[in-house]
Amino acid sequence: MHFSIPETESRSGDSGGSAYVAYNIHVNGVLHCRVRYSQLLGLHEQLRKEYGANVLPAFPPKKLFSLTPAEVEQRREQLEKYMQAVRQDPLLGSSETFNSFLRRAQQETQQVPTEEVSLEVLLSNGQKVLVSVLTSDQTEDVLEAVAAKLDLPDDLIGYFSLFLVREKEDGAFSFVRKLQEFELPYVSVTSLRSQEYKIVLRKSYWDSAYDDDVMENRVGLNLLYAQTVSDIERGWILVTKEQHRQLKSLQEKVSKKEFLRLAQTLRHYGYLCFDACVADFPEKDCPVVVSAGNSELSLQLRLPGQQLREGSFRVTRMRCWRVTSSVSQVPLPSGSTSSPGRGRGEVRLELAFEYLMSKDRLQWVTITSPQAIMMSICLQSMVDELMVKKSGGSIRKMLRRRVGGTLRRSDSQQAVKSPPLLESPDATRESMVKLSSKLSAVSLRGIGSPSTDASASDVHGNFAFEGIGDEDL
Repeated sequence: MHFSIPETESRSGDSGGSAYVAYNIHVNGVLHCRVRYSQLLGLHEQLRKEYGANVLPAFPPKKLFSLTPAEVEQRREQLEKYMQAVRQDPLLGSSETFNSFLRRAQQETQQVPTEEVSLEVLLSNGQKVLVSVLTSDQTEDVLEAVAAKLDLPDDLIGYFSLFLVREKEDGAFSFVRKLQEFELPYVSVTSLRSQEYKIVLRKSYWDSAYDDDVMENRVGLNLLYAQTVSDIERGWILVTKEQHRQLKSLQEKVSKKEFLRLAQTLRHYGYLCFDACVADFPEKDCPVVVSAGNSELSLQLRLPGQQLREGSFRVTRMRCWRVTSSVSQVPLPSGSTSSPGRGRGEVRLELAFEYLMSKDRLQWVTITSPQAIMMSICLQSMVDELMVKKSGGSIRKMLRRRVGGTLRRSDSQQAVKSPPLLESPDATRESMVKLSSKLSAVSLRGIGSPSTDASASDVHGNFAFEGIGDEDL
């Protein structure tokens, strides 16, 4: 999750009080909340009481006199580094003190009163689930409400997550981010003030072995089935004509488990597919489609001769990765009253990862995409899942129930509707040629390290990184 404080605002105090500097905290490039220095100092003091001064990163000190513009900018940079460091710390970033602070600040900034509302959540097949929640309910609360409406058992709630998506003109979903514990879903989606933003329920794990747990339950089975049919229709799962015929036959027989067993054998089953973007692999400005799943990033690209190729980058061979952003000035239209030479800022996001191409040879690969942060989140969750599995743990978890809340199971739970039969595959869809693990079918150009202006705290170290033996070369 990418925290930034890209700007400050000079705001008037309440009831005509003295002006103060407000810091705009952005999460994944979107304004989350607006806070004062004194509020962040209060958060720091509370964290220090709970965890001790040795655990916390440095916090910018108080100043006796008014800050100069240069000092305001310096404090902004220091606070940004502080928030990033706290969020990335496993102990501090997951603490209720930190997360509740951000939730309260989000609600106050957007000026949303606490009240009961109806919130629409979509399933992968577009089916709408309407739940009654409070505007102040956090992500966990909303997920529980959706599970209760669908009659999904408590012990399966942790296998699913809520995602913020943008619905495109063709009805497809462009994934923005996974909703986190520090935000209020109702406020997050309504503050964007656009009907194209939706909340979608989707499975939250990557290893298809966990499907067995979910498929034992009727509701869980229906959710997986609906998601898989939808992914096939979108072209996210790669299917041959013969495989499509078999799937359609199983669908007509309503053999959902058999349908899923066959789907599990297909390339890109359970992957999240991103919008078309640009990468510097295998050459600069190469148009690619990125998918994440099965502990890898897949880059589909079109080589000379219009042949589609796929390069796979295993998470276990990424030494580290980072997301960087830059703002380029876009000239304003002629006749604008803005100052000459000034334009609006256009944010450019890049995901760069250092990959072990061969033994003793690391190389940076950079993907330029508005969804770079979402890609980074996927990488981190794949690493987390690998580490849990490696330690012998399980992703199964019981989410806490609301204390004194009104969440109850209804006698009229909403059923998951069966999706329509699969359409015939697009006859023009080309077969995919899989590259070898050495990526030898694509020539590699020299790619230098990305710009080094990012601080060390922006880099995500990979605890699942593994070396390569001679047998892998």
